[in-house]
Amino acid sequence: MRGRVDAYVVGRLSADLYPLQLNTPLAEVRTFEKFVGGFAGNVATGLARLGVKVAIVSAVGDDGHGRFIRRFLADEGVDVTHLGTHPTLRTALAFCEAWPPDNFPLLFYREPSCPDWELRLDGVPMEALASAPLVYVTGTGLVRDPSRTTMLGILERRNARSFTVFDLDWRPSLWGDRGAEYRALARIGARLADVVIGGDGEFRAAGLSPEDVLSLGARVAIEKHGPDGVSAYTPDGGEQRVPGLSVPVVNGLGAGDAFGAAFGAGLLAGLPLVDAIRRGNAAGATVATRLSCSTAMPRVEEVDAVLAGASIVDGVVR
Repeated sequence: MRGRVDAYVVGRLSADLYPLQLNTPLAEVRTFEKFVGGFAGNVATGLARLGVKVAIVSAVGDDGHGRFIRRFLADEGVDVTHLGTHPTLRTALAFCEAWPPDNFPLLFYREPSCPDWELRLDGVPMEALASAPLVYVTGTGLVRDPSRTTMLGILERRNARSFTVFDLDWRPSLWGDRGAEYRALARIGARLADVVIGGDGEFRAAGLSPEDVLSLGARVAIEKHGPDGVSAYTPDGGEQRVPGLSVPVVNGLGAGDAFGAAFGAGLLAGLPLVDAIRRGNAAGATVATRLSCSTAMPRVEEVDAVLAGASIVDGVVR
């Protein structure tokens, strides 16, 4: 895809290996299916499926996994012009276990570094990022340099511009004993972004409340409560609570990314905040009923159907 881009998603990208046996320890899983994953891969796919002209800013290795990711995203309609190929580092991998409805341990292969952690300021399309209608950056991009400097540089360049989304994206295994470092960096991200998104646990890990986020300068704070819905906080409107949707959960991983994509698409479409959240909730609920993340992202007609009361049976919206 070339031409106009309305949204850029920057950061974490991987090949995900998900078990075909549920309720099974990783040591006993025998078969896996491979998908594109990571925040950037999932959100970019979600936006593309919702009709948004989206580009990804990330990197993969010069290997089969990287070629798999690039081909999948391009086929989904994501602009991969700024998806780099690192000459020596291998594409990041992520394995998970699936213990529905609420336990999905992740095992990352990203250390000591991986291609998307090597994103540099001089290697990203800063002018395009500065002027785009919607840009996402994530907390996992702050784990180490040079990605950290790049993420903060993008946020600084877009400071006070709508819509700049900072997703807290807390993954404790990637930070180890550096929780205090994450908290300090999350405060900087919240100060520079105008929309901050995170789950209850992510806000706690960041040492922030939604009210703190607003006091730091963000225009909107979105706190996700899992199946209990979402709260939106704004300086002039206080808290608005939007209930969740009850669905049979297969894999909760990726539901938050689906929310972020549909919520952002709603903002771009000029929807009121609560309506954008409702679309995010419908997208997240749909993905939670499916095993994968990127390939599970719903299309517009599926989100519309769920909002109209359709049921989801075996991952299919009916």
